[in-house]
Amino acid sequence: MDQRHKAPFIGEKHLAGAIYDGSWRVLGTTANSVEPATGNVLGSIGLATPADVRAAAAAARQAQSGWASMPYDRRAEILRDAARVAAENGDEIIDWLVRESGSTLPKAQFELSITIKALYGASAMPLEASGQILPTAPGRLSLARRRSIGVVGVISPFNFPLYLAMRAVAPAIAVGNAVVLKPDPRTAICGGHVIARLFEEAGLPAGILSVLPGDGGAGAALCDAPEVGMIQFTGSTEAGRKVGEAAGRNLKKVSLELGGKNAFIVLDDADLDLAVKNAVWSVYLHQGQICMSAGRVLVHAAIADAFVERLAAHVKGLPVGDPASGQVALGPLINQHQVDHAASVVDAAVAAGATLETGGTHDGLFFQPTVLTGVAPGNPAFAEEIFAPVAVVTVFHSDAEAVALANDTDYGLSAAIVSRSVGRALAIGEQLRVGLLHINDATVNDDVVNPFGGVGVSGNGASIGGPANWEEFTQWQWVTIKAEAPAYPL
Repeated sequence: MDQRHKAPFIGEKHLAGAIYDGSWRVLGTTANSVEPATGNVLGSIGLATPADVRAAAAAARQAQSGWASMPYDRRAEILRDAARVAAENGDEIIDWLVRESGSTLPKAQFELSITIKALYGASAMPLEASGQILPTAPGRLSLARRRSIGVVGVISPFNFPLYLAMRAVAPAIAVGNAVVLKPDPRTAICGGHVIARLFEEAGLPAGILSVLPGDGGAGAALCDAPEVGMIQFTGSTEAGRKVGEAAGRNLKKVSLELGGKNAFIVLDDADLDLAVKNAVWSVYLHQGQICMSAGRVLVHAAIADAFVERLAAHVKGLPVGDPASGQVALGPLINQHQVDHAASVVDAAVAAGATLETGGTHDGLFFQPTVLTGVAPGNPAFAEEIFAPVAVVTVFHSDAEAVALANDTDYGLSAAIVSRSVGRALAIGEQLRVGLLHINDATVNDDVVNPFGGVGVSGNGASIGGPANWEEFTQWQWVTIKAEAPAYPL
């Protein structure tokens, strides 16, 4: 088809209060999808009720067994086709990420690329071995095999809406599960409707994927639905506690990927220019709205003044504005609530003794990149996840103090250490309570093929991605086979 006359990938029927549950249908309750940079309405989405969620879960349970028994190569083919459809419609998908989530163009392009990578990675799973032969007595075959859970509920966030949903949806489907996805209503198109369209175009059977944006009531219904065997949640620690409690009460498997107050550690032998560049990536990418963002920049006292001077100078040159212009490094925060939260933490930090080196102001949803120094333990900015473009700088005097400061948090997601001495950095890293550790790199990292997860209040020790996907989205079954049943003596 001539691309000039190609129908939009996300068309009018997808933007008129619709949800997807094997077909597109309009709901009575809707919400507008709003472009945070401009306030423009992009379309409307359907808001699923608890009853809608329960119906989708029941339908998924009915459809799942047929999907799990489908030839493995056909399941793989559908996932590859979804990846192909994503690439073919990449420009439009990127545009939705820019407009609906406030992503800059490079961030949106990167998010699409790792989403496609996740689809191709998942497409290999049906072709992989799904069990092992166990030792046993002669005359008996004993094996352990991986089997699908049944129905997986996925609750995904607004910040990397497409990828953070797809990294769960794709492997769950690949190994034979059905999925009910509840994307964040603020990014329901790029983080929900796009995924529905990819699998619709790829030929996924009806009932295997439902996309139901909704509020907390819809999420609670997903955790309560008896047909749902597992919940994969990515979001705030506060919301994750509620999800974990509800899933546990209902005896569901649960994977929680939550917040972080991650440490970016700069040792006194670091290359300052490289350290600043890695710090800027760690703190300011996507306006700091990433669970892996560096919430604390820990700098050795011997280089602290020079580091702060270069960091502040770099930050002052970062343009802020409408990401659709393609001329900015930082776009808007997702909504006014997030702006107000960031502003309140910055104000409280200064009141508690921190120094505002630059930034700290905002215009609408556009928060200026900010640098706070002199932030000591006990300062609100040291402890609280800000989820905004704010660098929180704390000085240390020894490697032992750097470890103590980095571990002075209930969070445990990501940490990064910059040093010319890899051995020294590794020795520090060995003492950090984190699920992700990066030597001479940024705190914000994901290669898709890696297990991803945190400890403490950053998660429940679960990981998602790469080899962890088999562990997360399947369950073991033990099978033994004998030629004849034994004559037990009892």
